[in-house]
Amino acid sequence: MVDETRLGKIRHSMAHVMAEAVIEMFPSCQIAIGPAIENGFYYDFDLPRPLTESDLEEITERMKKIISENKEFKRIVVSRDEAKKIFKDQKYKLELLDAIPEGEEVSLYNQGAFTDLCRGPHVESTKELNKDAFKLLSIAGAYWRGKETNPMLTRIYGTAWENSKDLRLYLEHLSDIEKRDHRKIGKELDLFSLHEEAGPGLVYWHPRGARIRNTIENFWREEHYKNGYELVYTPHVGRSWLWETSGHLGFYKESMYPPMEMDKSDYYAKPMNCPFHIMIYQNSKHSYRELPFRWAELGTVYRYEKAGALHGLMRVRGFTQDDAHLFVTPEQMDDEILEVLRFSLYMLHSFGFDDIHAYISTRPEKSVGDEKMWEDATKALMKAVEKEGLKFDIDKGGGAFYGPKIDLKVKDAIGREWQLSTVQFDFNLPERFKLTFVDKDGVEKRPYMIHRALLGSIERFFGVLIEHYAGAFPPWLSPEQVMVIPVAESTNEYAKEIFRKLRADGFRAEIDLSNDRFNAKIRKAQQLKIPYMVILGEKEMNSSLLSIRERTGKQKNGLSYEEFAKALKEKIDSKKQL
Repeated sequence: MVDETRLGKIRHSMAHVMAEAVIEMFPSCQIAIGPAIENGFYYDFDLPRPLTESDLEEITERMKKIISENKEFKRIVVSRDEAKKIFKDQKYKLELLDAIPEGEEVSLYNQGAFTDLCRGPHVESTKELNKDAFKLLSIAGAYWRGKETNPMLTRIYGTAWENSKDLRLYLEHLSDIEKRDHRKIGKELDLFSLHEEAGPGLVYWHPRGARIRNTIENFWREEHYKNGYELVYTPHVGRSWLWETSGHLGFYKESMYPPMEMDKSDYYAKPMNCPFHIMIYQNSKHSYRELPFRWAELGTVYRYEKAGALHGLMRVRGFTQDDAHLFVTPEQMDDEILEVLRFSLYMLHSFGFDDIHAYISTRPEKSVGDEKMWEDATKALMKAVEKEGLKFDIDKGGGAFYGPKIDLKVKDAIGREWQLSTVQFDFNLPERFKLTFVDKDGVEKRPYMIHRALLGSIERFFGVLIEHYAGAFPPWLSPEQVMVIPVAESTNEYAKEIFRKLRADGFRAEIDLSNDRFNAKIRKAQQLKIPYMVILGEKEMNSSLLSIRERTGKQKNGLSYEEFAKALKEKIDSKKQL
């Protein structure tokens, strides 16, 4: 979508200025596309050699010179043949020209010696661009038109703003994002790893990360039982019949792992849990009196994402969905949607996300299910969101072909939005699998099916949590809640006694009995972002008391074990940060 805002025009114009600067450096280069994007711009080039960081510095200086020359951005409308003459040596531009529908206007934009095939819009001239309010950020590879079979181009990313203050604030924001990168923190805190040589996009949970995952999953299970769900477990593979019937082989095959041949049949690793839950439903006949069924599963699924799309924990090939499927009668729909939404909000609030926005996606042009089903389902979603007082937007026509949905997006500690919970109606699978229940009038009818994920996937949710808390998890989630640190060897036995008490009372405690100096032990616990350190010297041992140091630096001395254990339990139960 073209960004016609003032900033959008500035950024699009900066992309053209950058392209002119690159052509000055590499006259034989091929230019591809250069749009404005959120917070900046990029341009793709086919260059005679790889770029370096020092090249970015030179491109920046050339851009500043171009900006100072006050070049006008002139829009020119030409015939297709004229455009082909202008770009006769630019193969990517010629390909773009061929993609413009017959009869559609061909427009170019010119600034001095540089002309580009472009719809615009742009600023009037380079004098509207601030040479102190842009920065080239990075160099990346990008396949032409996003296809792996096409040439790999060099993409230069930049950001541009109206003034230097806005640029500075944005660069500070980028610095904060870099510090919070879950891949970096995951390595520093020894939480997880990824091993390209053993299979890209597959996550290895280390003991410290696994403790957090176990805490998340235990909480998830407990709350599901409290909210009337039953937990199920299903296989990791299924015969091709299952995926043919569900439609995945028709619509989703490119994102599925290749089949394994066994028993003269093709088996596929599951990309979704829903067909398996349907098989459980079909195991017997059902009456309206039994419904609703609320079946949840922490089900590991496998999707063959493109290598270029993989990104730490955020985009992987094997992940565990916190999945559930509800089988309901039409009369139960409103109440069930409201309860699912309330449950979703409760779970998100419990993990520290309070800024939540809903997006309701409605019926697209191509869809299955009759109009009344769609209307009733969409109304149920709307009523639930309004009843909970949530901010929401309507994504008109943005629903899947098989039903409307609610997406819940949360803002993290630095204002980034993450899509986590989803509540999705499905009128397609009940029809494909011929699901029925016997209604009160004795007639067999189709149940409505609701797909629901509260956290999305455990892997991605963990990545979001790491970045939200910058690795400094609240005590209830921390892999270690307490580190017991004896000041000297003479207090080791007292430290062991306190350590055993903490463990016996159910706290995740560790003890540092190494020969490291006291300050080094403190520093190590601080680096691991452990919420509490119990410092035990001669004074504490002789008085049978504790000195407590929080990772924030706050210190409390002279506490009894019982006082500390009570305060720690209250902090854990509240699920609050330090």
